[in-house]
Amino acid sequence: MSSALSPFSAAHRRYVKSLYKRMLENERNWVVRYDLWRARACVVRAEFERNRNVHDPRALATILEKAEEELACKRHPDPYVHSNLPGGTKWERNAPPPLGPIFDHEAHH
Repeated sequence: MSSALSPFSAAHRRYVKSLYKRMLENERNWVVRYDLWRARACVVRAEFERNRNVHDPRALATILEKAEEELACKRHPDPYVHSNLPGGTKWERNAPPPLGPIFDHEAHH
């Protein structure tokens, strides 16, 4: 497989994938319409593809540092949160009732 030939670790690949996903999610926070977001997503993908064959660890560290700085500068001040996730509008709206007794009758006798 190609992973055996890769000079970078699995942790590095996970980090790059995470950075890519965070950049796409941030672009999605800025653009509501999918057709406009798709053009921005293609720009992000092209940037990652442009640096795909960089194998020098120092150069790659510089590229990733610049990408993190760019993401921090462009971060949306009020990102979209799915309604059922923590911080969403429906988070714990219909929380299940507690399993134990609501009032301990034996403690008051």
